[in-house]
Amino acid sequence: QVQLVESGGGLVQAGGSLRLSCTASGRTFSAYVMAWFRQPPGKEREPVAIISRMGMSATTYYADSVKGRFIISRDNAKNTVYLQMNSLKPEDTAVYYCAAKLGNIATIRAAYDYWGQGTQVTVSS
Repeated sequence: QVQLVESGGGLVQAGGSLRLSCTASGRTFSAYVMAWFRQPPGKEREPVAIISRMGMSATTYYADSVKGRFIISRDNAKNTVYLQMNSLKPEDTAVYYCAAKLGNIATIRAAYDYWGQGTQVTVSS
């Protein structure tokens, strides 16, 4: 089992920035694809940003709605993946979840084996 713990959520005004962190237990963090999903109020959970495992060609995925504003990165020495969120909009308000899987990047929820408990991000107008 892998335990994922998110942090960094909170309340921010539109146009502001937040950085989310997800720290994983275990010693094989570099072998996992890491992803951020989000679930807005009353809506389905959706992929936001994904980064390939160490050893791949630094492949990333971003949802169209966040391209140019969000950046996903990882620090394998710290067992941590980050989501830097800039130019935040009210429609970014959601619970953000960290997820992990072996293999290659995937955008479907069912592909991910491990999930954090989520962190709330609220963007005010």
